Amino acid sequence: MKLAPLRLATVAAFALAPLLALGTTASAAVQTINYQVRASAFGQTAELVLNQDIDSNAPASVAAGGAVTVTIDPAPNTVPAEGGGYEIREIKNIALKMPVPANSTFVSATATGGSGLGSTPPTVGLEGSDVVLKIAGPLKGGAAFELPTVTINLTAGSSGTIESKLGGTSYDAPGLTFTTVITAFGFPVDAATVAYPNPSPVLTSTTIG
Repeated sequence: MKLAPLRLATVAAFALAPLLALGTTASAAVQTINYQVRASAFGQTAELVLNQDIDSNAPASVAAGGAVTVTIDPAPNTVPAEGGGYEIREIKNIALKMPVPANSTFVSATATGGSGLGSTPPTVGLEGSDVVLKIAGPLKGGAAFELPTVTINLTAGSSGTIESKLGGTSYDAPGLTFTTVITAFGFPVDAATVAYPNPSPVLTSTTIG
């Protein structure tokens, strides 16, 4: 039993799109992120490019040692019910990485709000040098949901610029991972998906001083 690589990639793309479509923040500029996506199942892999807009917010400047708040506020969305001819049963085990910017020190992170994310509350916290938002799910295919608002609190360093970006540099070091459970030939199949932004633009920039 095998899945055609192109169709598998299409399933992953449909599943990934709502997770990256972040909503509006009053003082931030929307940027388009080109994610390189790889989906894997049955020992096969498939790749594609997925374009999504992201909206982020942070102050333009801060004094040395001052507080900096970066906010990402996702908009409501809907999990697709199918992709590439396959039923999407659910999406689960979502992890989105946001590196702690250079010239800053991590203080705390919170995830507030959100809906349709399953019975387990989302979590966000520092893992190594990344702030990681995790959602266990499951998010059912065809269901409405809203990702939580993520607020990252930082302390500015002595000089330089604090630039926030999305995590991920390659398929081996992805910034976004999740599992899409599809129905193939009447059976549930887990399609592991990894992605990274290429190029990876600066989302927000705060000058120290």
